[in-house]
Amino acid sequence: MPLDLRGLNCPLPVLRTRKMLRRLAHGDRLTVLCTDPLAVIDIPHFLHETGDTLERQEAENGLFIFHIKRGKA
Repeated sequence: MPLDLRGLNCPLPVLRTRKMLRRLAHGDRLTVLCTDPLAVIDIPHFLHETGDTLERQEAENGLFIFHIKRGKA
């Protein structure tokens, strides 16, 4: 499931990611697309605190892509 957050700046990418993750069941996957360079720090830190898993992180031409697996709620 993709979540397009391009053009949004801190703290909105983390807040919107959190809101979407709350809707998902354990084991569901979410792909987050954003352009905010601070998301490279903020989203992994947020996921570490929630217990969700950052399976893969990519960056290409100013686009940051996070592949997330929902942990236990």
